Amino acid sequence: MTTQRQQVLQLYTTNSSLGSHVVAWAFHDGTDGNGPDIPDRDGSPPYVTGLDALRDGWRLLQMSQLLPPREGEQHKVSYLPFEFLLERMIDVDEVVEPNGPNTRGVH
Repeated sequence: MTTQRQQVLQLYTTNSSLGSHVVAWAFHDGTDGNGPDIPDRDGSPPYVTGLDALRDGWRLLQMSQLLPPREGEQHKVSYLPFEFLLERMIDVDEVVEPNGPNTRGVH
């Protein structure tokens, strides 16, 4: 039986443009490691820009709402304000063995 599992990629960029450089990221794998991984770049972000992730098949789900800083807080350090949430769906085979655990493989 084939089912789909979701992988989610959060990219934080230098500004509100999807074409700006990625400065931080997080990867969440709903395939339990049975799907493709993100590109390994020796500790660097998996993609240089969010557009590179789109070109690699990721779908954009959400981007940060643009809110101006309050007066007097323009230089205050806080959370990373420019976040893009992307997903890709991966086909995974689920094989149920009698008296055994489920095993999964990727299509």
